[in-house]
Amino acid sequence: MGLLAGGACTATALWLVSGLATPIPAVVRHGVLVLAAVVFLARDAGWWRFPMPQNTRQVPQDVMQRHLIKGSLQFGFEMGTSVRTYVSASAPYVVGLALLLAGLDYWSALLVGLGFGLGRAATPLSRLTSTDGIDWDARLIGRLPVITVGTCLVLAAVFTILWLRV
Repeated sequence: MGLLAGGACTATALWLVSGLATPIPAVVRHGVLVLAAVVFLARDAGWWRFPMPQNTRQVPQDVMQRHLIKGSLQFGFEMGTSVRTYVSASAPYVVGLALLLAGLDYWSALLVGLGFGLGRAATPLSRLTSTDGIDWDARLIGRLPVITVGTCLVLAAVFTILWLRV
């Protein structure tokens, strides 16, 4: 629940700020989005190295120890907002930029935020339901480059198609 709330909160904040970009022509905004998706794809593929803005620390474990239910909600919220945790891939930045530049209506932006929260929840839930967490971790590490590059590639393709339709 905290992950969904965090994703929704971030999406709402980005949607509110997105109004500042509306004077920029849509074709320019979408072009910037395509360019950013390609740059982030190059970063995830290892062709270009540059740091991403992030809080390079994890949500402290004592959040969970103080009160299990409140701590779980807080932990999830902080993970869902990505404000107080690592973000290992570039795709969330591309999606955040899309929320700022695409000119979406509020409900679409909210759905994107909820989708982000669900995506953040999928990893720990998948690991929890696996029979062998160590094996699951090893398989994830092996597949992570394909997942991160593939996600940015799909985003770049989708945004390019949308840009061509503007």
